[in-house]
Amino acid sequence: MLQSCRFSIPSFLNCSLWLAVISLVFSNSLDTQRAHAADSVRVLCYNIHYGQGTDGKYDVARLAKVIAQTKPDLVALQEVDVGVKRSSRVHEAQRLSEMTGLEVRFGPTQHYEGGLFGNAVLTRLPILDVMIQPLPYTESTPERVTYPRGAIVVTVKGPDGKPLRFISTHFQHNVPEDRVAEAKAINQYFASESEVPTILAGDMNARPEEEPIQVLLKRWTNAIDKDATPTAPATKPRSRIDYIFYRPAARFEVSETKVINEPLASDHRPVFAILKLTQE
Repeated sequence: MLQSCRFSIPSFLNCSLWLAVISLVFSNSLDTQRAHAADSVRVLCYNIHYGQGTDGKYDVARLAKVIAQTKPDLVALQEVDVGVKRSSRVHEAQRLSEMTGLEVRFGPTQHYEGGLFGNAVLTRLPILDVMIQPLPYTESTPERVTYPRGAIVVTVKGPDGKPLRFISTHFQHNVPEDRVAEAKAINQYFASESEVPTILAGDMNARPEEEPIQVLLKRWTNAIDKDATPTAPATKPRSRIDYIFYRPAARFEVSETKVINEPLASDHRPVFAILKLTQE
């Protein structure tokens, strides 16, 4: 605890000097934090299960709290409802934007129960461009229900003042061939050598050793922890199926990567990484 200063001249000077030193140390600490922030991005990937937690309750505010606690610059969301009956017609993308103070862009992939369902991006960085890219998928049959797949691609002004591309996507859950085709399409559309630095995040519905991830690794680097911590199901995770990738490898360094221990707000646990942008 700081002691009070008595106002005799010598003690006042000593106290002032002490406070000046503390102020300088605190200022230097802030400068260090700003310098770190100036060349890094905090990234979160979260399948929000259309707002429904593992307790069966729809609670967007609970999700917003989980997101805000990570202080993210970029958030990739999957399974986002907008005006859908099951989630009380809530515009979940806009509500999360309002609750976190982040800008939002929504990328619908299908109509559902009178509304739209798809992926979204939240960001605190200035948005330069937005694109929605459909991905290949197998149409539903009487025996097997599938869902259209896509990616929302948001280009922002990165912390270095240059364009940075961020992609949120969600691969097919029940057709292995679709997941492989979707991984190949991601490589085709977003992994050319001349493109801007890019971060890809999503629920790939595939484990690290499976073919879709191996296809992506031909062109991307996986920002995964050494234990490949599982992300689903949230209550007792058994499978790592949610990821953050980046490319080109030379433009990024992984400062931190982890799966957040959050078993209630969604049926997936969120994945977090701090990526440092390096010089070209």
